[in-house]
Amino acid sequence: MKAVRLAAVGLGLLLSGCQLLGPDYQLPKDAAMQRPDLQGQLAGEGANVVSAPVPVDWWKLYEDPRLNELVRQALASNTDLRVAAANLSRARAQVEQAQSAGGWSGSVKAGAQRLQESGEAFLLADKVPVANVGDLGISTSYQFDLWGTLQRGIEAAQANADATQAAADTARITLVADVVRAYTQVCAANEEHHIAEESLKLQAQSTSLTQRLRDAGRGDETQVTRSETQFKSLRAELPRYEALRQSGLFRLSMLLARPLDQLPAGVATCAELPHIAQLLPVGDGAALLKRRPDVRQAERHLAAATAEIGVATGSLYPDISIGASIGTVGIIDNLGTAPTNRWGFGPMLSWTIPTNGSRARIREAEAVTQGALAKFDGVVLNAIRETQTSLVQYTALLQRRDALAEAELSAKTAADQTHQFFQAGRESFLADLQATRTYTDMRAQLSAANTQVAMSQIDLFLALGGGWESGRTQAATNAKP
Repeated sequence: MKAVRLAAVGLGLLLSGCQLLGPDYQLPKDAAMQRPDLQGQLAGEGANVVSAPVPVDWWKLYEDPRLNELVRQALASNTDLRVAAANLSRARAQVEQAQSAGGWSGSVKAGAQRLQESGEAFLLADKVPVANVGDLGISTSYQFDLWGTLQRGIEAAQANADATQAAADTARITLVADVVRAYTQVCAANEEHHIAEESLKLQAQSTSLTQRLRDAGRGDETQVTRSETQFKSLRAELPRYEALRQSGLFRLSMLLARPLDQLPAGVATCAELPHIAQLLPVGDGAALLKRRPDVRQAERHLAAATAEIGVATGSLYPDISIGASIGTVGIIDNLGTAPTNRWGFGPMLSWTIPTNGSRARIREAEAVTQGALAKFDGVVLNAIRETQTSLVQYTALLQRRDALAEAELSAKTAADQTHQFFQAGRESFLADLQATRTYTDMRAQLSAANTQVAMSQIDLFLALGGGWESGRTQAATNAKP
């Protein structure tokens, strides 16, 4: 008993000196995330956007029920999100494994065999009789985390699980952007195809009139050739719009994991671009960096790498545990009697002398942490660059679209005036056709510009990193009993 008390006192002294090895994680003061110049308003803000919080379900700003249904179905069945969910389940299981390491453990064993022991093994000259031998035992132990190695392992596993969650959030917002982009492509292709058909019809009329003027001696072959060339050029554009429409539909089919004929009704025939009637809310730099999941993922990787330094440092020190066992070993008929019973209790120490690269592993972990910090800084800077670039491009495309809208309005006015002059006999039918075709050409340019603006809006929302929060909220709701 005296030895047991001494062992307990010794363990108590060891536990009183328990500490966590390695650095405690905190965001470095010199990290790009801490820079004041990245926290304020985003460059490019102006009359086209507003510094308001980015909505969770930003695609609902379009107020398009068909688009909302596409996004809902994609979030429910997309294969990339299923992969992300599986990765997240694996990461959470790894956290559970880390949390279960150390502490109490136990084992039970039972065995029986017909045994012929070696006599000389017991320093006997005679043969030992054959016997039925049994072995029953129960053992338990408690491993102390004196140096915090196990705790650092839990921290690393939890940080990696958080990073995996951020990766799943990135997959979600990328999916939503891809769905909105594919739907916009289908609508734009249908709209531009309709305008192109109108232009082709007008050019056909112009070509027919030019041919009649030539036959009447009021024109020449060159004019007919130019008109026919223009007609053929316009006709050659029609398959491109159909291909864009089909590729958009195929993209939606893949994103929703559904056959084409099971897409929501009206998607294939949509001929009006999704439109946001309000100024785009973009927030500020501080909110952006907190919201973007790729920034959070990089920060969590940095936290995990920092914890791994403590794990590597812990290999320099011994593992200490206390254990107890009880059992009975002997001839089966005698099991449980005093001669066959055994028990034990006491501390156990295991230590691998740090001569097998342990210190090199610490330096490796420190280098990994420095690399994770550099990557984290790069992700932060790239997030700001992407958003600022998207804002600048969106503003420029809006300005171009507005200029084309003015030109389209002028072309419409000119076409109306020319048509009135033609009806009054002051302009020829050919002049009327040309004015109308010019107006149709401007409509085509304006439609293409509207498509570019719509795509730029999607790129901007993707850069802003909104849309994953609703998925997290829905997942939490589904997890409730």
